[in-house]
Amino acid sequence: MKAALLHYGRLLLSSLLLFIAVLTVLFLLLEIAPGDPIDALIGDYPVSEEYRAQITAAYGLDKSVWERYILYLANVFQGNLGQSFGSSQTVVELIGSRIWNTLALALPAFLISTFGGLLLGAIAARTRSRFLDGGLSGLSVALFSLPNFWLGILLIMLFAVTLGWLPTQGKAPYGQEGIYIQYLILPVVTMATSELAYKARIMRSSMIESLGQDFVDTARSKGLSRRTVLWRHAMPNALLPMITVSGYSLGFSLAGSVIVEKVFGWPGMGLLLLDAIMRKNNQLVLGVVIVITLTVIVVNILTDIAYGIADPRLRARFSGKGGAA
Repeated sequence: MKAALLHYGRLLLSSLLLFIAVLTVLFLLLEIAPGDPIDALIGDYPVSEEYRAQITAAYGLDKSVWERYILYLANVFQGNLGQSFGSSQTVVELIGSRIWNTLALALPAFLISTFGGLLLGAIAARTRSRFLDGGLSGLSVALFSLPNFWLGILLIMLFAVTLGWLPTQGKAPYGQEGIYIQYLILPVVTMATSELAYKARIMRSSMIESLGQDFVDTARSKGLSRRTVLWRHAMPNALLPMITVSGYSLGFSLAGSVIVEKVFGWPGMGLLLLDAIMRKNNQLVLGVVIVITLTVIVVNILTDIAYGIADPRLRARFSGKGGAA
């Protein structure tokens, strides 16, 4: 128990240091990036120097870089991500209005890719058919190599433009609220495809290795059916690498949704981030990246915990029963 607390204490500390490092680097990069946020806010309209100085002071841009950094860091740890430039809404309010749309894409894509990868990888490892195994391997490499934006455009051309079955942009018909399933299909498939192919490859390799272990031979020698040997003995051991891969993929699906949201005009955090970058809205850029970074860190911590629960070797070590191992 003490070893487990020490391990997760170190994990939390390293995660905190990583979060501060990401925030610091991004803050400084935005500071040295070309362009002036006040010019982007005011636009081409002529204004007096007094008004410009008033706007600059209102957003705290009259302070030095390090003063603003320390103040921003303190506010972040209090849950205050600041005010969006040129908007009456706070950064937290803007992100809160978009994050559920991003989750509506990322979570279905994650579930489809994970369970689809498990199933396809297990089938390929079990049958070891030259045709099926070769076809799955080739298809996995091809799908994993496809850029998301290119696959999304291909799906739009086929199912929206040519066949006219599905819409191309947005999440609901014009003037309607909520998320309609027909608007969800193409972006979810686009997000899930490459991840499914990668997870199927990982699961196939892990399952083949698991099926070659001594405990599987022992189960077979007891007269257990192939299905029982596969699903009750080989599968739990083969799932360990998939836990790690799936955890990382969920975090990076949220981070990588920017491209898919742009292609399909999906009003999530990705489009919000791109719009903030174009408008030099540094507060909003920082806020979105902070939320994405925190999500990735939390998912990785939960993945580490899940791996520790699933792996009996780690359970034994953390409980003090593993000896020198």
